[in-house]
Amino acid sequence: MSGADASLPDAEGVLAALAERMAGAVAHDAAFVGIYSGGAWVAERLAAMLPGSHPVGFIDVAFYRDDYNRSGLKANTRRTELPFDVEGAAIVLVDDVLFTGRSVRAAVNELFDFGRPDRVELAVLVDRGGRELPIEPTYTGVRLAVARDLSIVLSRDAAGRLSLGVEPAA
Repeated sequence: MSGADASLPDAEGVLAALAERMAGAVAHDAAFVGIYSGGAWVAERLAAMLPGSHPVGFIDVAFYRDDYNRSGLKANTRRTELPFDVEGAAIVLVDDVLFTGRSVRAAVNELFDFGRPDRVELAVLVDRGGRELPIEPTYTGVRLAVARDLSIVLSRDAAGRLSLGVEPAA
């Protein structure tokens, strides 16, 4: 099964709840860095929803993943874009679904190649548990339990509306 799933919460509602949780806690000048692709979509939306001026950047962790030598390079590799100075910045790293923690670890490694931020917080739309590394989000939209052989997938339609679905894990 793929696309929107009636058993999953509405992604737009989860995004609104996440923004509400973050509103009083995130620095007004914090930069948002979305992990491609779903995290990039969420980062753009959160930066626009929260008070303050939040520059937005995007990070592709393809070359930084610890399973790169096993799974190879994905076909949709994108260029990391950080249009602000990472050195000394308050950064909110954003991902759509947090599972093992390996993508977040890779993103932090790449982020530090651009400079040493003052602090890094993690915001995720969905925390599905199953961590293999000691990584926990600072801000969570929703926690969902899903079988290990399934993936939670965030989709975006032509109007920019987000939806959650499940599909067999690759």
